[in-house]
Amino acid sequence: MPCREERLVTETQPTAPPTAPSAPASTASPKATPSTVKAAGWMMTSIALLLLMAVSGRIITREIDVFQVMEMRSVIAFFMLLPLVFREGGFRAMRTPVLKSHIGRNLGHYIGQFAWLMGLTMIPLAQVIAIEFTAPIWAALMAAAFLGERLTWRKCVAIGFGLAGVLLILKPGAAPLNPGHLIVLGAAFFFAISFIMTKLLTRTDSPTKIIFWMLIIQSIVGLIPALRVWAWPSLAIWPWILVIAFTGTFAHFCMAKALQHADATVAMPMDYLRVPLSALIGYFLYAEGVDALMAVGAALILAGNLFNLRRPNAGRIQQTPT
Repeated sequence: MPCREERLVTETQPTAPPTAPSAPASTASPKATPSTVKAAGWMMTSIALLLLMAVSGRIITREIDVFQVMEMRSVIAFFMLLPLVFREGGFRAMRTPVLKSHIGRNLGHYIGQFAWLMGLTMIPLAQVIAIEFTAPIWAALMAAAFLGERLTWRKCVAIGFGLAGVLLILKPGAAPLNPGHLIVLGAAFFFAISFIMTKLLTRTDSPTKIIFWMLIIQSIVGLIPALRVWAWPSLAIWPWILVIAFTGTFAHFCMAKALQHADATVAMPMDYLRVPLSALIGYFLYAEGVDALMAVGAALILAGNLFNLRRPNAGRIQQTPT
C-alpha cells in the first residue's frame, strides 16, 4: 500500500542552523555513506515488506472489512512508530506548522489506501502492483498542473508508455471490464495526490513526523467507518493484523534508508522487482495466471517509469508513506 502511499520521503532534510536552537536537530536526516550494497539490502527489505503487506491484506480482508483493517493498522502502527518518535525528541518535536497540509495529504492517501486494499480482493495481485506503478505518472501530470513543474519530453514519453500499459492490462472491448482495475487505477491517482502533498511537506517536516501525523489523522478519519462495520477478529487473524501494521509503516522507512546510500536512479529501479515477484506469489499462493497482454502492459508501465528516472536530477524523488 502503497499505500501506494499509502511510501517514506527520500529527500534529506536540512539541518537546523546553530543560531536557531528552538528548531529540533532531529528533523535533519544524517548524511549516510554512499554504498550500492547497503542500498540494495535496504531496497530488498522494503520489497519483501511490501509484498508481505499485500499477502496479509488479502488474508485479513477475507474476515474483516477494509475500513476496520485500515483503522487497526493505523492505531497499531502508531505504537510501533513511537521508538522513532522518541528518538527524534518526543511528541514536542512532532509539532508541525502545516497541519492543514497533513490533513489534505492524508485524506487523499486514505482514499487511495482503501481502494488499493479493495483491489486486492478483486483482481490478481500482479495486476494490482502493475497498475499501482502508474502513480508516479499521474504525479508528473499533477506537478505540471499545480506546482508549475515543466512537463518535459521524457515525462511525456513516460506518461504515454504508462497509459498504453494500462490499456493493455484493462483490455477494453476485448474482455468484460473488471471494476477492480478501475478501483486500483483510482488508488494510484490518489496516491499521486499524496506524492505531491508529501513533496510540499518535506520542506518543513521530517519523514518520521509525516508518518506520525499520517497515523493520527487516518486513525481519526477512519474511526467512525470502522466502528460501523466492526467485528472482532479471530485469534488466527491477529498475527496478520500485526504484520500489515508493521510492514505498511516500515517498508518505506527501509526505502528511505536505501535512498540515503544511493541515488534514486540506482535504488528505485530495484522496486520494479515487485511486479514479477508479485506474479510469482499470485501463481503459487492463489493460482493466478499472467497472460501476454498483462505482461506487456506491466513492462510498458515499468519502462515508462525507468525512462523518466534516467532524466537529469532524477535522484531527488519522493516516496509516500503507505
